[in-house]
Amino acid sequence: MRGDGVTDLKIYLDNTQKPWGKLFYKIVWEQLSFVKSLKLLDFGSGFGITASHMAAFNEVLAIEPNKQMCEMSFKDNEYSQIVGGIEVLSKIPKRSYDLIICHNVLEYVDNKNDYISAFSELLKIGGKLSLIKHNHTGRVMQKVIFENDIEQALQLINGETAFAQNFGEIKYYDFLEIDKWINMYGFKIIDTLGIRTFFALHPDNSIRQNEKWLKSMFELEFRSSRMEEFKNIAFYNHVILEKV
Repeated sequence: MRGDGVTDLKIYLDNTQKPWGKLFYKIVWEQLSFVKSLKLLDFGSGFGITASHMAAFNEVLAIEPNKQMCEMSFKDNEYSQIVGGIEVLSKIPKRSYDLIICHNVLEYVDNKNDYISAFSELLKIGGKLSLIKHNHTGRVMQKVIFENDIEQALQLINGETAFAQNFGEIKYYDFLEIDKWINMYGFKIIDTLGIRTFFALHPDNSIRQNEKWLKSMFELEFRSSRMEEFKNIAFYNHVILEKV
């Protein structure tokens, strides 16, 4: 993490509560609206925003390695919290969970296979794994349109390293890698969706304060999230796998 870690985290937390941050979570939760009365593990739970939301209808365990994020976490609904990483997973009984959430986490680890293997062991047969991943194409789109940073867009296209302010190097993974996990660890893809296709591209942040604009943008984002051509350019892809 760069700079003053606590200050950076407070800025990051503040951004999650801005209209664009709330819209992101609203879309994610709508895509997971089928999740009710389940035993759920949120791995890399961050500030606990999704864990807290899901705990209104589910039994939730949240695991997060960053102690400061845990201390700043949302607790609108009751859930269990563990400070830790992949080492915690080996202590949990196998076939314990109906759903595992892992959102924007695997980009920042080197040993992705170890995580997917652990998730596979913890899921019940028929259980779901919800992955949200950075989409390289969508990041290039943001650099060009929102940030007007053509040089960085060219660097990304040329395969140079990208960084997230609070988490370091982004190690992109694609659907070819997910296909390998399917074969190695006993999964099948049941859904792929886009997130943040349009709403972060407009260069004027003030428009995002407009409630009518936000309502229409949510409808546009949600409807386009299942359309292949728009999934391909979304900033994030949401992949839902099922344990077989």
